[in-house]
Amino acid sequence: MKKTKLGEFEELVLMTVVVLQADAYGVEIKRELESRLNETLSVGSIQSALKRMEEKGFLKSEFGEASQKRGGKRKRIYQATPHAHKVLQEMKDVRSQLWASMPSMVRS
Repeated sequence: MKKTKLGEFEELVLMTVVVLQADAYGVEIKRELESRLNETLSVGSIQSALKRMEEKGFLKSEFGEASQKRGGKRKRIYQATPHAHKVLQEMKDVRSQLWASMPSMVRS
């Protein structure tokens, strides 16, 4: 596995982008993660992770249509790149191999 420099939080955000598909924008990513992690996150932490991953080539983004509900502002919609999908699969495989190698008394 080549070095990806993808931190734990970035991995969670990236996986959430993949799960949400066309609804992968800042506020919805935050809602989904907060629900799954059962904790409060800041919009800034999500936006920082998204920006870092876009710079690293894990994400691409484009603006959606403006809406009255958002006061005419457009959402930035994120999409995982093929490279991101490959890296997520590699990380899943490594974790699965490690869990399978752990002594049975440690498994839950």
